[in-house]
Amino acid sequence: MESDWKQFRAIVPVLRERYLAERSAGFLRKLTDPKKTETERFWEALQEMEAEAKVLRHCLDGHSRSKMWLFMLSMARSGMLKKDDLVGFSEELRQQVSQVFEGKEHCADNRCY
Repeated sequence: MESDWKQFRAIVPVLRERYLAERSAGFLRKLTDPKKTETERFWEALQEMEAEAKVLRHCLDGHSRSKMWLFMLSMARSGMLKKDDLVGFSEELRQQVSQVFEGKEHCADNRCY
């Protein structure tokens, strides 16, 4: 549906920035952990950032209208898209994507892969 596609394109930058703000706080904690050496901090933060880069590429690269719901599923699994973000989308799309949120309490950090 065209209105879903327009809303999706509008919300993606917001989701990306919110997600990165949350993740950046985690990187900062790793980089300032007083129990680790500078070397440990660097390598652990780098490893986490590389993992997050894969998530970002998977969720944000190559959007198309026909695969929008698949990207939304990926975003929901990674924690980028939250259930409240589905407000305003069509009922059909909300139903397709909201299934990810069912039973998500068993996932670490509410992130399921």
